[in-house]
Amino acid sequence: MQAIKHRLLRLSQRYLSALRKHLRQGRRASLQPARGLGRQAVGLGLETLDLARIHEGALATLEASSGRDGIIGRAQIFFTEAIGPIEKTHRAALEASARVEQMNRALDQRTADLAASNQSLKQSISRRKNVEKALKKSGGHSKTLLEESHRLQNHLRQLTRKILTAQESKRKRLSNELQDEIAQTLLGINVRLLTLRKEAAINARSLKKDIASTQRLVDKASKTIKRFVHGMEAS
Repeated sequence: MQAIKHRLLRLSQRYLSALRKHLRQGRRASLQPARGLGRQAVGLGLETLDLARIHEGALATLEASSGRDGIIGRAQIFFTEAIGPIEKTHRAALEASARVEQMNRALDQRTADLAASNQSLKQSISRRKNVEKALKKSGGHSKTLLEESHRLQNHLRQLTRKILTAQESKRKRLSNELQDEIAQTLLGINVRLLTLRKEAAINARSLKKDIASTQRLVDKASKTIKRFVHGMEAS
C-alpha cells in the first residue's frame, strides 16, 4: 500500500513538472510527455477519474504559483492527451468484452446444435433397434408361414393322388368332395401367402422369391386339378 502511494506521488510530481513545462513552451510544446504520463497511469492501474484528480491538483498549484490567466484551456489539451492511453484500454476492454460475448453466443449455439444432434442420434438409434426387432420377429413369423405353406402343398399333392387312385364307381362323389376340399386348401394357401408377402416387405429378397415360386406352383396345381375334375365330370 505504501509503495502504491509512493508511485502515485511520484507520478503527480512528474505530471506537475510536465504540465508546467508544456504551459511554458506554449504552442511549441509537444504532447508526447502527456502521452507518456498516460501510459504510466495505465501501468499503475489508474482510471480517468484518478488522473483527473492529479491534473486538478497540478493545475491548482500552477495557478496559485503563477497567477496567470488563460492556462486552463492549454492545460485541458495536455490532460486530454494524457488520458488517451487510459481511454484506449477502455475501448480495448469493450472490444474484448464484445468478442467474448460473441464467442459465448456462438458457443451456446454450438452447444444447442450439439444437443439437438445428440437427440436426433438417440432417436435414430432407437428407431434402428425397433426395426431390427421387427425384422427378427417378422423373419421368424415369415419362416413359420412359409413352412405352413409347404405343408399345405404336400397335403394338396396327397389329395391329388387320392383323386387319381379313386375307384371308378365313386369317381363323381369323390371328385366333388375333393374339389371342395382342394378349393378350400388353395384358398388357405393363397391367404397365407398374401399375409406372408405383406409381412416380408422389409425382409430379405430371397424370401419374396420363395413366396412367388410357391404361388406359381399353387396356381399351376389349381389349374391342373380343375382340368382333371372337368374331364372326369364330362366322361
